[in-house]
Amino acid sequence: MPQQIPIVDYLVLSEPPHLEAHACTGCDALYFDRRNACAHCGGTEFTRKPLSNEGRVRAYTIVHRAAPSVPAPYTSVVVDLDDGGVVKANLLDVTGPEHIEPGMPVRLGTYVAGVDDDGVEAVAFGYRRQEDAA
Repeated sequence: MPQQIPIVDYLVLSEPPHLEAHACTGCDALYFDRRNACAHCGGTEFTRKPLSNEGRVRAYTIVHRAAPSVPAPYTSVVVDLDDGGVVKANLLDVTGPEHIEPGMPVRLGTYVAGVDDDGVEAVAFGYRRQEDAA
């Protein structure tokens, strides 16, 4: 298997792959980026918290115009994760509005976004309808 690296530092490529957030130890607020202080309570201590791979679509939009190297159309979703947390990502393999609705259950999926000259694969994530992810 080729060497793989996550495209973002909060994607963990263990088995199964999952997202991890920085959780404030004072109030459990979740952040994907590094923080010096919690925006909710002002706390300064954080732990890493694995997030659920499943959630529900809160909102979506279908993007028809993108940078030249990005295939369009694609569907961008906001997902409320089971067990807490919210993430914005793309809905994988679905572009038609007839297949998408708010509240639809989704599951994390990963894919190879690119390969460098040394054969190292950059792995990205998105979400699939749960019926497609099984």
